[in-house]
Amino acid sequence: MATQAPPASTTTQTDVPDAIVVRFAGDSGDGMQLTGGQFTLSTALAGNDLATFPDFPAEIRAPQGTLFGVSAFQINFGSRAINTAGDAPDVLVAMNPAALKVNLPALKPGGLVIVDTGEFTKRNLDKAKYDASPLDDDTLAPFDVLAFDISARTLEAVEPFGLGKKDGLRCKNMWTLGLALWMFDRPREPLHDWLNKKFAKAPDIAAANIAALDAGHAYGETAELSAPLKQVHLPPAPSEPGLYRTITGAEAVSLGLVAGAQLAELPMFFGGYPITPASAILHHLARLKEYGVTTFQAEDEIAAVCAAIGASYAGQLGVTSSSGPGIALKTEALGLGIMTELPLVVVNSQRGGPSTGLPTKTEQSDLYQAVYGRNGDAPMPVIAARSPGDAFEVAIEACRLAVKYMTPVMLLTDGYIANAAEPWKVPDPSSFEPFPATFLTEPRGDVLEPYKRNENGSRPWIKPGTPHMMHRIGGIEKDATTGNISYDPANHQLMTDTRRDKIANIPVPDQEVAFGETTGKLAVVGWGSTYGPIKQAVRRSIEKGCSVSHIHVRHIWPLPANLGELLSGFERVLVPEMNTGQFKTVLRDQLLVDAESLTKTSGQPFQIAELEEAICAYFDDIEGNEGGEVAANDQQLPSPVESE
Repeated sequence: MATQAPPASTTTQTDVPDAIVVRFAGDSGDGMQLTGGQFTLSTALAGNDLATFPDFPAEIRAPQGTLFGVSAFQINFGSRAINTAGDAPDVLVAMNPAALKVNLPALKPGGLVIVDTGEFTKRNLDKAKYDASPLDDDTLAPFDVLAFDISARTLEAVEPFGLGKKDGLRCKNMWTLGLALWMFDRPREPLHDWLNKKFAKAPDIAAANIAALDAGHAYGETAELSAPLKQVHLPPAPSEPGLYRTITGAEAVSLGLVAGAQLAELPMFFGGYPITPASAILHHLARLKEYGVTTFQAEDEIAAVCAAIGASYAGQLGVTSSSGPGIALKTEALGLGIMTELPLVVVNSQRGGPSTGLPTKTEQSDLYQAVYGRNGDAPMPVIAARSPGDAFEVAIEACRLAVKYMTPVMLLTDGYIANAAEPWKVPDPSSFEPFPATFLTEPRGDVLEPYKRNENGSRPWIKPGTPHMMHRIGGIEKDATTGNISYDPANHQLMTDTRRDKIANIPVPDQEVAFGETTGKLAVVGWGSTYGPIKQAVRRSIEKGCSVSHIHVRHIWPLPANLGELLSGFERVLVPEMNTGQFKTVLRDQLLVDAESLTKTSGQPFQIAELEEAICAYFDDIEGNEGGEVAANDQQLPSPVESE
């Protein structure tokens, strides 16, 4: 496992770990996300498997040098299958004192810390709440330390290009990236090409950044003879033949929506409004107009979803996207989509809540909102992606359900999935079965019956303006046959039951066990982005001899028909989720399963070690210590007390 890799300072080519975790951390203006992103692309080109975790502040620009202005990017990469961004870093690159203070508790003992001494001024130390420089006391004693003036070396590298000090220091992240490329034996040429393309209209800036990149790489070569800096080469991870690319969850959702619309043989209309972390979907779809995609940035969330419903009424596939606060604003319109029975895909990229909450942190706390959160009896299918790559197939499934069953569908991702990246094997388009939409173009009998249902329980889709097909549509209850407005009590009962049964009877694939046996002492049931850490924690626990299995649910509503029977084969059921126990409640309600919660709402994903400890509690013969709440982890977030 990545968390068991030997310290970077003792790594040699005769003792190469199978995975390494690196965290880049600095001020929000230091370009750490850019550095991490480009290192990720280099890692993918090297053939390693990987998973990333961007972590940045919610403020547009927090005060420079402060603890809450720290931005970090973690990547776990190796020569084996990688499922998470890793627990504790092997290497920490800290660009200033605040970045060091926030992230040092996460670094494993014996790990390598690289710091820019040029930023350890009295002013910056004060901002980071350091009484004395950690470079001068025993703060860094448990670690290998590489401390030198990265700022000065960057300015030396870019001096020939006539940049001022401020502009020159903007190249510091490229110098750091060059050092990282050398440390892990990555080629520089793809970065050269990328910089030349990015700054094509400013060749001097491109040349300066390339010079900084090369200088960092050269420093690694010249400093190799002195510990603790060593070069490590991780061989490529085994993989199936095929075309691969690095993909984020937001990119995968966008491509999946387009693929779903193509499989439905429909143009797609996307109505959205900017909100973190969902905005990236709008950005990606805006680049795909050649695939029949229309993107519309509305004036607010309500207008966005209503425009999408209007597009569906007109015969396109309506799609909208937001995060929890925006989904709340869309709620009335979602009820309209359910009442009118029009296809609509709603993507919810969950974040910490309620209200504004933690805009850039991850959470799974919108499950109640997705399943129950509308006025009246208003059921709709809810499905959840488990990883960035999985979001592609889940988006296609959302489109299929929406078109086939004439209903809005909620697709759940979260901030971790949306921002994280992983290698993705580009699928063969022919492997997906088309589900072409059909429109009613003439009455099926002497009289048009716009709510007469097919074998799926779905009413016909009629484009407005079709000759002789005029009918009523809207939020007021309609007659079950004619579609006329109806206040008849028996009709409302019938229509309520019909809409409920249509969703409840959707055939969902049988639930399978993701890892482990089909029976045993403990089933760990997850959904969404908890997939990676649960899988690894269960694998470790099985290796210790524990009778535990991992079950991961994609179809949240309706649930797989065999899920209750499957869970009955286990003595205990544990449900880890990043909320206060919402899916546990759904399982208890729908399946009468005595499920227990393991909850975490710190804004950060589960660590493998946290889940492994929770699993082991079921096998330590101590009653009453199972489940519960995972405490906030100072390895992942700065302590509010220290930041005051």
